[in-house]
Amino acid sequence: MELLQNLYTGFSLAVSPTNLLFAAIGVIYGTITGALPGIGSVTAVALLLPLTFTMNPTTALIMLAGIYYGVAYGGTITAVLINVPGDSSAVMTTLDGYQLALQGRAGPALSIAAIGSFIAGTISTIILMGLAPPLAKFALRFGPPEYFALAILAFSLLTAFEGRQPIKIVVSTLLGLLIATVGLDVVSGLPRFTFDSPQLLGGISFVTVIIGLFGIGEVLSSVEQEMRLDFLRAKFRLRDVFPTWQDWIASRWAILRGTIIGFLVGILPGAGATTASFLAYLSEKRLSKHPERFGRGAIEGVASPESANNAACIGAFAPLLALGIPGSATTAVLLAGFMIWGIRPGPMLFQRNADLVWALIASMYIGNLMLVLLNIFFIPAFVAVLRIPYTILMPLIVVFSTMGAFSVNNDLFDVWLMLGFGVLGYLMKKLDYPVAPMVLALVLGPFAENSLRQAFIISGGSLSIFFTRPISAVLMGLAILAYLYPLIRWAVKSVRQVTTAATDLISARR
Repeated sequence: MELLQNLYTGFSLAVSPTNLLFAAIGVIYGTITGALPGIGSVTAVALLLPLTFTMNPTTALIMLAGIYYGVAYGGTITAVLINVPGDSSAVMTTLDGYQLALQGRAGPALSIAAIGSFIAGTISTIILMGLAPPLAKFALRFGPPEYFALAILAFSLLTAFEGRQPIKIVVSTLLGLLIATVGLDVVSGLPRFTFDSPQLLGGISFVTVIIGLFGIGEVLSSVEQEMRLDFLRAKFRLRDVFPTWQDWIASRWAILRGTIIGFLVGILPGAGATTASFLAYLSEKRLSKHPERFGRGAIEGVASPESANNAACIGAFAPLLALGIPGSATTAVLLAGFMIWGIRPGPMLFQRNADLVWALIASMYIGNLMLVLLNIFFIPAFVAVLRIPYTILMPLIVVFSTMGAFSVNNDLFDVWLMLGFGVLGYLMKKLDYPVAPMVLALVLGPFAENSLRQAFIISGGSLSIFFTRPISAVLMGLAILAYLYPLIRWAVKSVRQVTTAATDLISARR
């Protein structure tokens, strides 16, 4: 009963004209930017974050959240029509979505993706309603050692899920932690890494870093290559858009399985929607009675990853709201927004800012309904917008990035910082260093440092406090396993290769 009362309160706030307007702005903007290759949800949210500083926090969060899961919808459009994912979470959709488009079935592919995302988003929001409050109550048992261990676990899971180049992930994380230490030491009050610059005494603005890394960094990267979007000549009349009954039969369980996989992966810090879509697609192919159809235009090969990436977006809000730990790079940007508005996500959020939380959750139902209608009935309009030349689009991104960086402190110093981080983002992309660990470390760095110092004060400087308290001991153990996971995987692979070689040698001698 209390849950329904809270949801009613949330809807009463979310359906106000102002909140509905900004929810619509968020999902439309998110869909368009999600469809533009290379921009992604982090950039889309970061570019508009400075504009929300003077807004009501509830309205701002509703809009930014709409952008986040709107990108997951929009990334499907170019994935299906031109075989180029608008967002990394739509990579798996290209495998079957483009093949369906070549067969003249782009409309059903886009519709099943939109409807699957709507079902996944709705189910995930229901699970979020039930999961987040008890998770927040459990987190009331957390002290400084537990919060530090949780931050370390968040960093380590990036190593486990990103996987291929763990050293680069660790380097990116350490770089983010280093940037987070710039400014005044909260304990001693002494300046750290400020180089006698008064502008750095307050630290480096998270917004400036994000806009530089993703906005300017993407522009610099795009300058090297001419982006041409060659769309298929597909029909988008109303009767050509909806999936057939056979498509529904083939996709119904794929949507449900993708939803479950996506939400479970989404609540893990560092996993993200991309990982969720990969796992959902691979599991669907493994469970299929006709796996040979995948990659050749299987409709369930679109439904499953699209359901998973949207469910993961909603799932990422669970650790953010209940624990104050972002589940993805985009929710890390949202966490920075919370802090800018003077709100600290975590166990007390459901008590101190209950109206904000439930209005945000209620807006997810509304936003997903808006998105499914937009992505079925307005596909031709989005395709027309996407034909804007990149020679026009990229200068606009530079203009908005500059305005956003300057608006942080009304200081040109932040603009120069943004340009510097833009160059850093470009170099990291060229050298194949992941940016997500750096973003996560930048947000969680001060939080982890304060928790570490408080834990040492409690224990008198002893590390044993992290291993003698049950919750922190479990979290630290999981973090250690996650960091060792690449090494364990390498050892298992080496043993298999040696075993295979030995078996082949024995067989050859016989």
